[in-house]
Amino acid sequence: MAERATDTVRRPRADAVRNRERVLAAAKAVFSAGGPEASLEAVAKKAGVGIGTLYRHFPTRQDLFEAVYRREVQQLVELAEELQTAQNAPAPVDALRRWLRSNVEFVATKKGMSAALALTVQGSSDLAAFTFDRLTKAVGALLDRAVAAGEIRSDISPEDLLRALVGMCYMHDQPGWQKSVIRLVDVFVDGLRVPADRGSKSSSRGAAPAKPEPKQRRT
Repeated sequence: MAERATDTVRRPRADAVRNRERVLAAAKAVFSAGGPEASLEAVAKKAGVGIGTLYRHFPTRQDLFEAVYRREVQQLVELAEELQTAQNAPAPVDALRRWLRSNVEFVATKKGMSAALALTVQGSSDLAAFTFDRLTKAVGALLDRAVAAGEIRSDISPEDLLRALVGMCYMHDQPGWQKSVIRLVDVFVDGLRVPADRGSKSSSRGAAPAKPEPKQRRT
């Protein structure tokens, strides 16, 4: 009797899944510190696996770079959802601030792989589209929530926020730059806040300001 299709398609073993996650976490740390030329042997050692195990999951260095990158993007998307829906979710403006702060760590990893990622993104328009779409939607949802709460001005877009963040990250290259950028992120968010006595409860970005009541003519 022919072997059933369901018998031939097997789920990855639990230990294989754990090993893959350990390699990705180790690669993030190693590449953030040592850049794209950091050895894969160093990644395997930090992950506590053999180099053969690493290559079984990621046959090339580019495969590993892209997997780390996609994992970081997905984690940021999940963080945005958690900051909105968790039972103890922070206030809208604080949720936005925490998400932007978390992006600094993502950029640190990305900077460590910048040269290799440039080649990867150029060869994969899908990766560039994946990143832009996912991150824009994630921060857009947080931004809409803060605007609707009257905490953030309504004339800012998700793209504006991401461009500002990237600019702050890439203008700093000295050791300890993340701490300086996080301070700038806080200053930036505070600059977007609506004063308490002027807060509006508009439900979407770009809402037109209320028109003044026309003055009645005296008779």
